[in-house]
Amino acid sequence: MAIQRLFVRKRDAFANEAAHVLATLQQELHVPATAVQIYERYDVENLSDDALQKAKHLIFSEPPVDLVAETLDIPANAFVFAIEYVPGQYDQRADSAEQCISMLTLTTGHTVRCARVFVIEGTFTDEEKESIKQYYINPVDSREASLELPDTLALKLEEPEDVAIIDGFTEMSDDVLQDMISEYGLAMTLADIKLIQEQYKNVEKRNPTITEIRLFDTYWSDHCRHTTFMTELTDITIEDSRFTEPIKKALEEYTEGRNLLYTTKVKARSLMDMATLAVKELRHAGGLTNLDESEEINACTIIVPVDVDGKEEEWLLLFKNETHNHPTEIEPFGGAATCLGGCIRDPLSGRSYVYQAMRITGSGDPRTPLADTLEGKLPQKKITVEAARGYSSYGNQIGLATGEVKEYYHPGYVAKRMEIGAVIGAAPRNQVRREVPTPGDIIVLLGGKTGRDGCGGATGSSKEHTLESLATCGAEVQKGNALTERKIQRLFRRPEVTTLIKRCNDFGAGGVSVAIGELTDGVTINLDLVPKKYDGLDGTELAISESQERMACVISPADVDVFMKYCDEENLECTIVADVTDTNRLIMTWRGETIVDISRDFLNTNGASQQQEAVVTAPTEKSYFRRGSASADNFKEQWLEAISTLNTASQQGLVERFDSTVGANTVLMPFGGKYQKTPTQGMVAKLPVLHGETTTASIMTHGFVPELSAWSPYHGAQYAVLLSVAKLVALGGRRQDAYLTLQEYFERLHSKESWGKPVAALLGAYKAQKELEIGAIGGKDSMSGTFMDLTVPPTLVSFAAVTAPVKNIVSQDLKGPNHRLVYFDVPRTYNDTPDWDHFKENCDILQEEIEKGRIYSAYVVDQGGIPEAVSKMALGNKIGVKFDKYAERAIFQPAIGSFIVEVDITAVNHLLELSDVRVIAVTQDKPVIEWNGQSVTLNEIEKAYEKPLSDIFPLEAKSGTGEAVAYIHDQYAKPRSTSLGAKPKVLIPVFPGTNCEFDSSRAFERAGAIADIVLIRNQTPEQLKESIDVIKAKLAESQILMFPGGFSGGDEPDGSGKFMATLFRTPYLAEGLENLLYKQDGLVLGICNGFQALIKLGLLPGGHIETLTADHPTLTYNTIGRHVSRMANTKVISTKSPWMCETKAGEIYTVPISHGEGRFIASPQQVLEFNKTGQIATQYIDFDGIASMDGRFNPNQSVAAIEGIYSPDGRVFGKMAHSERCGADISKNIPGNLEMPIFTSGVKYFK
Repeated sequence: MAIQRLFVRKRDAFANEAAHVLATLQQELHVPATAVQIYERYDVENLSDDALQKAKHLIFSEPPVDLVAETLDIPANAFVFAIEYVPGQYDQRADSAEQCISMLTLTTGHTVRCARVFVIEGTFTDEEKESIKQYYINPVDSREASLELPDTLALKLEEPEDVAIIDGFTEMSDDVLQDMISEYGLAMTLADIKLIQEQYKNVEKRNPTITEIRLFDTYWSDHCRHTTFMTELTDITIEDSRFTEPIKKALEEYTEGRNLLYTTKVKARSLMDMATLAVKELRHAGGLTNLDESEEINACTIIVPVDVDGKEEEWLLLFKNETHNHPTEIEPFGGAATCLGGCIRDPLSGRSYVYQAMRITGSGDPRTPLADTLEGKLPQKKITVEAARGYSSYGNQIGLATGEVKEYYHPGYVAKRMEIGAVIGAAPRNQVRREVPTPGDIIVLLGGKTGRDGCGGATGSSKEHTLESLATCGAEVQKGNALTERKIQRLFRRPEVTTLIKRCNDFGAGGVSVAIGELTDGVTINLDLVPKKYDGLDGTELAISESQERMACVISPADVDVFMKYCDEENLECTIVADVTDTNRLIMTWRGETIVDISRDFLNTNGASQQQEAVVTAPTEKSYFRRGSASADNFKEQWLEAISTLNTASQQGLVERFDSTVGANTVLMPFGGKYQKTPTQGMVAKLPVLHGETTTASIMTHGFVPELSAWSPYHGAQYAVLLSVAKLVALGGRRQDAYLTLQEYFERLHSKESWGKPVAALLGAYKAQKELEIGAIGGKDSMSGTFMDLTVPPTLVSFAAVTAPVKNIVSQDLKGPNHRLVYFDVPRTYNDTPDWDHFKENCDILQEEIEKGRIYSAYVVDQGGIPEAVSKMALGNKIGVKFDKYAERAIFQPAIGSFIVEVDITAVNHLLELSDVRVIAVTQDKPVIEWNGQSVTLNEIEKAYEKPLSDIFPLEAKSGTGEAVAYIHDQYAKPRSTSLGAKPKVLIPVFPGTNCEFDSSRAFERAGAIADIVLIRNQTPEQLKESIDVIKAKLAESQILMFPGGFSGGDEPDGSGKFMATLFRTPYLAEGLENLLYKQDGLVLGICNGFQALIKLGLLPGGHIETLTADHPTLTYNTIGRHVSRMANTKVISTKSPWMCETKAGEIYTVPISHGEGRFIASPQQVLEFNKTGQIATQYIDFDGIASMDGRFNPNQSVAAIEGIYSPDGRVFGKMAHSERCGADISKNIPGNLEMPIFTSGVKYFK
């Protein structure tokens, strides 16, 4: 069948991205572009003309916002080029289009290839054309696409050759071995490869295969086996200085700890030993009693009591941090997306439900002009913006609430970006089975298929990079598929599944070889059984590919069939690939030949042992802490300067592209107060109890000060730990119960002095753990932060985690006037280390006051000092602060780790009895910060604070114009003709990409309904037909159909809700849907992605499924050009629907929004008609309750500020804001009425 080609572009009114590209070309590349058009090009093979005509306006375009053509109309002076992914890279748009076509035709075998065509008008030189292409084509994952129509879309795949044996390997000289390391691009050392040579010569008595060499290189890489961290430190010298005295003492204490513990064995002194010794000592002394220990190492795991419906249950709390620095540096979107994907898979493989994420990053100045970009590097702005897009895209799609996002700026991160993901997950302890695999057990692989992407990722991230290497790392970067990982999350949330799994490992660095190889000592893997994305992969690629979203599970043979049935129910591919043996060898076969046969004992040596000396150099004599001023003169100038540095400035425009509320467990929003301007110093969420209610929350925080760490890695590490613990306490956690996990990121260690940096940092963290009596039970090291002669700053980020009762959680926004701000100082010693005893006392006092309910808000002073802390506390509710005249010396001094606490006059007296605790200010209604007659207004502060990064991360959409006032309709819908006499049944279909089904189900069940979640299975046409039959039958017995939120099909191809709309247009389901509404007297609700589906079905606004035309109302991309996640104020305009029978017209609700395509579009005439008929359900409003086109209140710039609409009879209701994300103790730092009673209203209709 011939290839058919379509070009789709946005109508001019919606061509926001093209306008953005034009601005970039003119302002950043400085080329004379006059106009830009962007076309999505689709090449389709094996699709009938009839099916293509249907798909053209249903799948590939949306008539209200898109124009479709089969040929390009190119202006005379235009420069045209097209971009496509390199073969083998995952293309979510093409994948979703193929799946959507299968839903339309109920057949398979269609191929779609996508490209983007840029048509740029203007007269350009060849150099300018080349610079445009270079800016938009990243050769790591993309290439210029031909403009010609291809003969076929099938990948031209050559039959792979047999795996080669390296002839003569056992006899090679050192020089030849060194050449081999270079030729194959190996990360191992000469000592490593000589060790392998000796093993094969003397023990195996044969030459190795290339697969075995690649496998050793991966297994023994720094990424997998922490080679740098395991290197023996034979001599540690510490230079003399006032600031190195505590380092010497810490080394002595560390040595004493080793002598105490290692009485019967010799253990090398190493960075790893320094990182882990404090925990061993604390355990030896009888501490850390709730650690969960097993041979299975998935993530840091502790046993915690959790309140479920008033009863205490034992749960596992898992947390993990992960970096993806190298991949994000070279391909920011994919690198950052898979940073989160990989981080989730660790606790997920521990069978926990991962429910909250944090993102901590390091970048050069993103405002650096394009012309100043280093050769061989991507521009800092592009890395920063694309990485944020990648991480948020993955988290938003999988349905993971991102609770805190913080980017640090330091020139050292130009060497290599820092991209850290940290996540937290939990599960009832009795749902996790952990057993040692026994011979005869089966190993299954579930999830994604294997491709060439990510081959060599582990070794690539372990190498130092140069100009040449950056051009050749394409295969080292993976593309994530969040939709597949979401399916694994759903599967592992089922106790009947997790209790079948004896052991589980996720596929990360090293692919099959490491993921399955680590499960058990003896294993035989059949690589021919590994599911492939495409043919042409050889045995080595199958063994080491790091393709994402895969899990390996050990299952007892008797349980395999039932396990595979559960996988099928969750729309997941599951394949038997290996057997557990008693051989103590790792064996792999491919094409019937053994290509790997390695002794487990030899593999476990982790390569040649290495020795190194370290010299800890003294920090410069001018201490980091000698900054600031003891005088408060020039108060306003000093204040504004302190809050407008790059590292203290507002990052709200960055943070709000991450969904922070999915899961309906978020206790504190990332920004609090009426104005949502006070950043939360950490993240807090209720534990993910699926059935029942809990009052137990988890808290996770981090600490890091880059400039301090650059001055002294020892002091930097101490204050990193101190900050993470201080923030945890200020949020309502107990210091004594906290656990840590550390992230180390250093330059490539090439000298004694460079080795001294991580030595100093880890000794600082060791001392901090000993002082606080809490342990770092996990961590991640990345030791390759070098590019040419640039190096990253010595980086040790501390993460702290704990659980706490929700009632103890304290937010950071000032709550009211006439309260006292009490300052808990952390004095420094002569050596500028913290006074730990004093800090612990501060924590204990604050904990006690919080538990007694005396604290309104608490904030930890960070690198921006008191001005940063007080400004951020004040902006949330626009509460002013008047400083005491005698606070002068403190205001502009560094005070890292100190607390600023808001209390009333009755609580203050108790606190003043304590030393180093004093009142420094009083809060006031006047929105001004003042001291001794000098002042600065909160408006001036807000402007200065938000300006530095406003061009990189715009905070709000440009305000639109137009009429937004709607008539109030306060009459109610007619009651149902007959009572149901039973709980109504709610059908909730789950498509690939749906992520709000649990939240929606809980909301309906709380309201008194029975929720029925039904998964659409679409791996084969047969499964799809079965799913349609199931839904048809369920529609006939349900009263309510709910389309939940999420990203069906990843909101692809280039638009949202298409999966749902396509499937429900099948005549079978369309008839069932009409019957539900008009014969069964039922109701339909769609929220966010569900609202998009209702619009694209035509069910809204008309009430019946219809074909969309160019003038049909629709939902399209937010004008700000990104996802927006925050709280929005909405007003009930009409109650003419059963969905609103429990509300009153004019009521205001503050509801979470989280969407990229929420802009409602309709003509003025249509809006007028909706207004007359009472179909405008809800509107976005300002603080005065008036519907608004102001970008601060109408976040997506919906016409007439419309947030939700009804069908004419009110049976069908679609809205963008997530009313299902509510519950007790949710969004505690947001004032207002947070629970819109649409679920109780819907249920009441049937009573």
